Amino acid sequence: MPLHLHRADRADALADGVGALLAVPQADPFAAEVVAVPAKGVERWLAQRLAGRLGVSGHGDGVAANIAFPSPQALVADVLAAAGAIDPAEDPWAGERVVWSLLRVIDGAAGQDWAAVLDRHLGLPGGGHRQGRRYATAARLAALFDSYGAQRPQLLRDWAAGADTDGAGGPVPPDLSWQPRLFRLLREAVGTQAPAERLGATCARLRAEPGLTDLPSRLSLFGVTRLPEDQRAVLAALAAHRDVHLWATHPSPAMWTALTPPPGAAAPGARARADDDSAASVTHPLLAGLGRDVREFQQRIQPVLDSDELLPAPPGPAAPTLLATVQAALRGDRAPAVVDPAVLADGTVQVHACHGPARQVEVLRDLLLHVFARDPLLQPRDVVVMCPDVEAFAPLVRAAFGQRGPGALDAPTEGEHPAHRLRVRLADRGRAVTNPLLAVVGELLELADGRVTVTQVLDLAASETVRRRCGFDDDALERLRGWAAESGARWGIGQRQREAFGLGDFPQNTLNGAVDRILLGVTADETADDWLDLVLPLDDVDSNDIDLAGRFAEFVDRLAVCLRDLRGPRPAAEWTTVLLRSLDLLTDVPVTQSWVRAEARREIVAATEHAGTVPLRLDDVAALLAARLGARAGRANFRTGELTVCTLVPMRSVPHRVVVLLGLDDEVFPRAGGADGDDLTARTPLVGERDPRSEDRQLLLDAVLAAGDQLIVLYTGADPVTGAPRPPAVPVAELLDVLAAHAGPGGRGACHTRHPLQSFDRRNFD
Repeated sequence: MPLHLHRADRADALADGVGALLAVPQADPFAAEVVAVPAKGVERWLAQRLAGRLGVSGHGDGVAANIAFPSPQALVADVLAAAGAIDPAEDPWAGERVVWSLLRVIDGAAGQDWAAVLDRHLGLPGGGHRQGRRYATAARLAALFDSYGAQRPQLLRDWAAGADTDGAGGPVPPDLSWQPRLFRLLREAVGTQAPAERLGATCARLRAEPGLTDLPSRLSLFGVTRLPEDQRAVLAALAAHRDVHLWATHPSPAMWTALTPPPGAAAPGARARADDDSAASVTHPLLAGLGRDVREFQQRIQPVLDSDELLPAPPGPAAPTLLATVQAALRGDRAPAVVDPAVLADGTVQVHACHGPARQVEVLRDLLLHVFARDPLLQPRDVVVMCPDVEAFAPLVRAAFGQRGPGALDAPTEGEHPAHRLRVRLADRGRAVTNPLLAVVGELLELADGRVTVTQVLDLAASETVRRRCGFDDDALERLRGWAAESGARWGIGQRQREAFGLGDFPQNTLNGAVDRILLGVTADETADDWLDLVLPLDDVDSNDIDLAGRFAEFVDRLAVCLRDLRGPRPAAEWTTVLLRSLDLLTDVPVTQSWVRAEARREIVAATEHAGTVPLRLDDVAALLAARLGARAGRANFRTGELTVCTLVPMRSVPHRVVVLLGLDDEVFPRAGGADGDDLTARTPLVGERDPRSEDRQLLLDAVLAAGDQLIVLYTGADPVTGAPRPPAVPVAELLDVLAAHAGPGGRGACHTRHPLQSFDRRNFD
């Protein structure tokens, strides 16, 4: 059976195509449909589109049922597991299991000549604080080996066979010669073949025995933006007996035609990225500068395709707009042409230069209010705001848009900013932000590795779950801050914390000293100013403060116990016990939010579930939890009716009427950092292999095509302190060049606005 490719420049056209396909029943009417979606959060939008497409009444009130939406990675993993008779839950190469195995191998290799590079990185022998890199190093190398298996499986097959090659016909560079040896030791410790070694035999079994997996006779991959070598091999094997459909966004049919080899031409083999000259075959500057990912995807997928279909584009606006003109030039791969000045000033494409992130959010707030006021039919769900780092902008968005509770659609109160009535929802945030108990765990690990300043301790006491546990309200916290200042508390709970800094003989200005002064202030006479031993009672404490002083003393004692236990090294399983005990001592949640505690316990237990008796230091635990609790793309908080602020990842810009790109600053977009020095594939990358910077450039191109009515781009164009001009990120500069070409010599800068530092600047009122 064939492997089909369906392509369109917008995801809504792809969704309509999927709906038309699902409307054709399979041979088995009870068989579940499988539609793999690469980006979390898109399946809700796709299900809504399919429900409307399959609605029997013609009013979009249909139901899309019996459809599974796994990720392509999960789909391929399940297929490989079924064909290889290895349960993914038990595969020693899956998930974090291999990290702990690799950690044991790294510990065992310490001091050996071939591992000198690792020893220097870890601070061995006679290491100091750098040994805290153990877990982070093991996790990074495990991810690197996993990337090798997905992008270039031949590399690991050669290493397993004893050949130290780069998987593309060349030798391993001398400075990375330790990696093949480390992989072979890891393979020996795991005791089974790596997934890359099993890939060839598994695909052969899938072709010979299609019943090995219970997938239906038809399956689809929606919104494919990249196809690693292992996924391509598995899909080609499945297509031998199943109807496999790939639904991919492609910006330009003209570019597809230009890059398609002539009939009868031999399929190109693996080629180095440096030898790829496909950019010279396209005309539009954005396709040449931002479209490398999609060009390489085409070159990788075309040799295994049996059919290719161009889906019809959705109807455009009745009147020409600048956005529609830019999109039409991209589809036709034409050089930008000068447009009418009225079209240029229609506001459908806007680029705004601001003084720093905070000013960007202020400008965004005003722009959105203008957009909603101009179009009464526009709803918050029709707007998506994407930024490279959602955690950096989340507090700024909360501050600028406010957090009105129930009744947000009511008339504004006197003096309230109109933006406070907008329904804004932040997505893709880390668990350490969304779960207050996990946030406390992060703060405790930071305290245990630092000086334990009084500011940190009081901030911990002010956190939601701790203040509930200790009974602190706003007045009590303000009172405690005053006591801390008057008692002279600075850092360290007691002498124990100061021993690590060589100051164990100086108990002055510690939290214990402050507690002693507060408690003596409760019992001493107000007129007494005598010392008791080495402690002077605090004056500003009266009889009404007895309860608060006692609760504060108990809090400090509990915190001291927690920090005393957060010391290593200790076995990984003991760290779980210590962290859970710390949460029990310091935090509390209402019964209605018991899920918060359940989630926190689940995350802490899962972090060391497969660690066994591996000893970990405090730095290792901090790195482990930071990796698990950091910001990541999620499924929640999408298509809920609110205006969504999310991170910039593939398929996030599924068609919205208004697409906003926030924070496209030069230092963060494309994402910073050069090639990883330990990544062998980055030395001589092949066509189709992953490149984060190319991904980010492709995301900008996808966002331009996904915008229905308006595209708004904001970046830092001036230093917020000195006012010195700052250049836009290179992809944004390329977009500005295209807009300038559409504007012509006399209209350059018509779509580019430079804002003053302050919102109340007189230029804003001209």
